[in-house]
Amino acid sequence: MVSPLMVAVDGSPSSLEAVDWAADEAARQDVPLRIVHGVVQANRPEPHEDEALPFAPPQTREQAVEEGDEVVGAAAERVRRRAPGVKVTAEVLPGEAVDALLGESAGALALVLGHRGRGALTGLLLGSVGLEVAGRAECPVVIIRGEKSNIAGEFGRVVLGVRETDDAPAAAEFAFREAEARNCELHAVHAWHLQSGQDEAMKDGIPCGPMMFAAKEHLEETLKGPAARHPGVKVISQEAYCGSARDGLLRAAAAADLLVVGSRRLQRAFGLQLGPVSHGALHHAPCPVAIVPQPS
Repeated sequence: MVSPLMVAVDGSPSSLEAVDWAADEAARQDVPLRIVHGVVQANRPEPHEDEALPFAPPQTREQAVEEGDEVVGAAAERVRRRAPGVKVTAEVLPGEAVDALLGESAGALALVLGHRGRGALTGLLLGSVGLEVAGRAECPVVIIRGEKSNIAGEFGRVVLGVRETDDAPAAAEFAFREAEARNCELHAVHAWHLQSGQDEAMKDGIPCGPMMFAAKEHLEETLKGPAARHPGVKVISQEAYCGSARDGLLRAAAAADLLVVGSRRLQRAFGLQLGPVSHGALHHAPCPVAIVPQPS
């Protein structure tokens, strides 16, 4: 059975942008597209007429399901118009949005989300649902954000971030598969740091000693397997440099259709579940971002 691509929709402009991106992606990958909507509100008693509320009266579960059916139905019709060849299904999932999406993520090729949802917190750089799902989902999570030209795929380039401390086989494989499906080039970026007390030969202010050579070797080794499995992908650059991984990736992503970052989830009961590089990319990248979980 082919794993479907999954996209979450809530009717917001950002989620509809995610639906369009997912429709194009499903067509590229030749996979089914599953549209889902989590029912956020549970049954609650109606407020008294004289009760002052700082927000709209809460929906009952029945109202939320009815609205959800309309949202996913409209999204499915949008996909059929945009990508007629894609097999599309749509459903309303029971439970809070985060729990519903996490529960379904294990069987998905990837999960696509808009970077902002509906409600009072839409001004945040990334909505709380997207951030939590990206940090805990069992499949790759793609957050659709950035400039229109990047989202539309006008650059013909996928950027892969390669971690310093270990290899990132899942992220590298995902990036090569994306580049192959898009028939575009791949740019791999690996940042490393001089530790306190370490010394490195310099040339024109750029480290060029053993640490730099080791970083380049690590980058080449990480790409070797995926490159052999996807020989049609042109790797235009293998960039290993001494500096901030976050800054280097954001710079490279300015001319990219997709930024792919591997992530080992932090084992915390509360708070941030992603490392600072993944977190920075999700909040600030000028293009869509794929967070690919790495096996523990």
